[in-house]
Amino acid sequence: MKIAIIIGLFPPKWLAGTEIATSNLAKQLAKRGHEIHVITSHDEGLPNFNKENGFYIHRFVWPKIRIIGVIPFWLLVFLKICTIKPDIVHAQDLTIGTPAYLSRKILKIPYIVWGRGSDIYRPSRRVRITIPTILQNADAIIALTENMRIELKKFYDKEIYVIPNGIDLDKYSDVVINFEKEPGEKNILFVGSMYPVKGVQYLIMAMKTVHDRMPMIRLILVGDGEESERLAALSIKLGIQEYVQFVGKVPHEKVLTFMQNADVFVLPSLSEGLPNVLLEAMACGLPIVATNVGGIPDIITNGVNGFLVGVKDTEDIANKILILLQDDLARKKISDNNKQIVKKYTWNNVIVELEKIYELAIK
Repeated sequence: MKIAIIIGLFPPKWLAGTEIATSNLAKQLAKRGHEIHVITSHDEGLPNFNKENGFYIHRFVWPKIRIIGVIPFWLLVFLKICTIKPDIVHAQDLTIGTPAYLSRKILKIPYIVWGRGSDIYRPSRRVRITIPTILQNADAIIALTENMRIELKKFYDKEIYVIPNGIDLDKYSDVVINFEKEPGEKNILFVGSMYPVKGVQYLIMAMKTVHDRMPMIRLILVGDGEESERLAALSIKLGIQEYVQFVGKVPHEKVLTFMQNADVFVLPSLSEGLPNVLLEAMACGLPIVATNVGGIPDIITNGVNGFLVGVKDTEDIANKILILLQDDLARKKISDNNKQIVKKYTWNNVIVELEKIYELAIK
């Protein structure tokens, strides 16, 4: 099958959840014999066209002009679809659905759209206007989580499939979490962007409570963003700067090293889709504390493979972290549960379900 996957941003520069998932998706589909063309925006220093991991990448300039800048980009994407002549177009979120819609109307090429997170929970005004048209004309619609499916039902009353992100478990087969440290020494880990929606300030505030009870604990923050300076200032204000380490942005493959040396993974987000980083933490066997938002409850069962906490609830976050850090047996049990539960999120399972939807859409 010849498949065109369209996405606004793509690695190696962009390494958020959707971008990483799309790269893995393209690679896995190519491995199964499909001809995959990823169509995305251009980043300086990268070729306009290349092949990697068995799939093709086409990059086009996206003028950074508010509102109207996206129109020439959409047109270039559509023209490339005309050239490729795929069997199906796969729009990898609602914001990029317009070229897929044009392909359906003008070229009679079927398309699917996969709602990913912020495009559903925090759509721009432009996206809110286009959502009904894109959904009503799609040949199939996928949501990343059950919660997203419910949200999409507000715009579309027909069947919506739910398929989660996948993970390559081979990368984690030899991972052993280093729980054996000096007496009292343990690490709390966060990996993600330093933006308000990630709720890192509430984790730092919770860290103050944790530190008061367990002075040897360290909080390691991996990632960067507009909140970095303010968050560093907050740690100084709370007097815990010596125990809060801002690592900054690191290559994705190095994240594994930080996970291997962590004892608890915390994701205090105010809003989420289905974050890849949680699947990675699960594959490493890390106990998890995460907010009860978006698709997180789809993969974290409270008390089984982690703890769900309230949004902005620093006391709840601190208490759950302390439970895990103070009870080695509970931490080990949750670690073992995560290694088992994550097996159902393999890319092979995801691709099999996706291929079924492609086939339904083409008929």
